Amino acid sequence: MGERTLTRMDLSEAVFREVGLSRNESADLVESVLRHVSDALAGGETVKISSFGTFSVRDKGPRVGRNPKTGEEVPIQPRRVLTFRPSHLMKDRVAAGNRR
Repeated sequence: MGERTLTRMDLSEAVFREVGLSRNESADLVESVLRHVSDALAGGETVKISSFGTFSVRDKGPRVGRNPKTGEEVPIQPRRVLTFRPSHLMKDRVAAGNRR
């Protein structure tokens, strides 16, 4: 498996090539989409992208953890965590090795 990372710049370059917007317009579009997704999640909404997956926020309650090195119990505060559940199409595509 390669260790390549897809970046915002890669996304905006793909929009530039495939949609035909200028590079600046493509970068603005990618930023706008990411901002909308981020704002929705920060507001507690679920974001579902068809054929890709669902992002959601989950509240985790307080619990007692343990330091693996010392064995000491440590309280873990309640928090909100981001979860992602891929669609079946995305799972199948990843399992197939990203073949088209």
